[in-house]
Amino acid sequence: MPSTANHHVKDCAVTADTLAADGAAEAARAAAPCERGATVWLTGLPSAGKTTLAFALAGRLRAEGHKVEVLDGDEIREFLSKGLGFGREDRHTNVTRIGFVAEKLAANGVKVLAPVIAPFADSRAAVRERHAANGTEFLEIHVATPVELCAERDVKGLYAKQAAGEISGLTGVDDPYEAPEDPELRLQTQGRAVAESAAELHAFLTERGLA
Repeated sequence: MPSTANHHVKDCAVTADTLAADGAAEAARAAAPCERGATVWLTGLPSAGKTTLAFALAGRLRAEGHKVEVLDGDEIREFLSKGLGFGREDRHTNVTRIGFVAEKLAANGVKVLAPVIAPFADSRAAVRERHAANGTEFLEIHVATPVELCAERDVKGLYAKQAAGEISGLTGVDDPYEAPEDPELRLQTQGRAVAESAAELHAFLTERGLA
């Protein structure tokens, strides 16, 4: 039995080439999962596992022949949003900047994975609206790891610093986090391996014709 990766690469290539030969470029994009772009926005608390999950999924999608970019929140802060703070207005600006870049990439056939907290619902809505206005698919994924587990993981030591009084304004602790009310998918990560959560998200994308 051929590997999943080879099977997907072959299917995408054959479907796209056949339909394009018929002069149906748009149909080719719709029919071939690896030709379809979309923004997959992973929102959740700090240390929820968003970035780890995004990179795990990205590796699998690339192996299947997809064009994938991960817009990591820390990298964006360093290179695109340098100088912005963490007040509500600056957070909104940061999120909409990421959304702008994501939509441009997704509109050109890239699977964009954005593991970005984006704590405010109106900011996420603005990104969704930009995608909708341009006919670009946007999927909101809530990585719904409880704050207690996030604090145990504490990947960057932020929860410990907040508890010690060294920092304030930690999302979900002493700064608001508005959890999505109706995301396309809500992922429960507690008690699960990264690979298991990545597999659930991959299955969801497959159902949507994106993987």
